[in-house]
Amino acid sequence: MAIDDLLDEHEQGERVRSWLRNNGAGLIGGVALGLAVIFGGQWWQKNRQQQDEQANLNYEKAIDGIAANDLKKAEAAVASLGGKDGVYGDLAALQLAKAQVDAGQRDAAITTLRAIQADSSLHAIVQQRLARLLVDAGKHDEALKLLADAKDSTSLEIRGDALMASGKAAEARDAYTKALTSLDVASPQRRLVELKLTDAGGTPPKTGESA
Repeated sequence: MAIDDLLDEHEQGERVRSWLRNNGAGLIGGVALGLAVIFGGQWWQKNRQQQDEQANLNYEKAIDGIAANDLKKAEAAVASLGGKDGVYGDLAALQLAKAQVDAGQRDAAITTLRAIQADSSLHAIVQQRLARLLVDAGKHDEALKLLADAKDSTSLEIRGDALMASGKAAEARDAYTKALTSLDVASPQRRLVELKLTDAGGTPPKTGESA
């Protein structure tokens, strides 16, 4: 090997060592960061899986309690979900509220529904069920406030119920009429809303007419 080649190799080696001295800390830090991301992601996935399994277990406990008519057990299971387990907590609380209503525990059902922090997919259902119970409890103003921005037929119907219970027949007629605009002619709910509109002193629009 020529002396020039040895010098070139020596020079290249020095350059590599110099680069490592200047950039070694950053290189090690980058590797460490990469490992942290990998293992951190694995830990998060494992932790998330454990949380999902626990949420599913608590959901099953709630359903078992409802099926056995042991509402205390169901309430404890729903409380353990604490509204933080997404759809598991929401569905369990909805079923618990229904069981409480069936058992004549209206106020308990109202408390259960108030505690639900539902996402957009269940929000309307929770609001509607809560509003119905508030109307039944004579808390008409609370129900009206809950459905202040009602646009769907079911919410408008419930809003009409709250207005009628408050003695505001004219406003109730308006709510029922609006509810009819989005109801199919063959819908069983339509006939009920028409009866409510008639009871409020209104006249249901004929089929094919705009409400």
